[in-house]
Amino acid sequence: MKSYYLYILASKKNSTLYTGVTNNLIRRTYEHKENLVPGFTRKYNVCHLVYYEEYTDIYSAIAREKRIKKWKRQWKINLIEKVNPDWQDLYDQFDYRPEVARMDSSTNVSHCYSYQDRKPSKNGFRNNRLCRN
Repeated sequence: MKSYYLYILASKKNSTLYTGVTNNLIRRTYEHKENLVPGFTRKYNVCHLVYYEEYTDIYSAIAREKRIKKWKRQWKINLIEKVNPDWQDLYDQFDYRPEVARMDSSTNVSHCYSYQDRKPSKNGFRNNRLCRN
């Protein structure tokens, strides 16, 4: 089954935040870290993966991204600190880091647990996965 990810990057603790969606979390984070993505994240050096959720439906991931982008900054910080209080770069926890050219969406993502989204949308959310230290 294909996976999609909502993710939040930070430049450092309590600093600039970026929220995005991808079908390959490791590849996309690598692109941000290596400044391969022109725009906001390159300009503000936003490259530390501090939070992510896994979805099986792209529409649910995009809906969650849009909702989080409208949140107040403190709500985003609270969300991050609920599962990653030290703002560790979660990219460093991945055991599997192949060359970018060989990455695909079947990459194994570890350090996750399930939770129920407390604010379901019209479509409803299934069990989603959050990163955990």
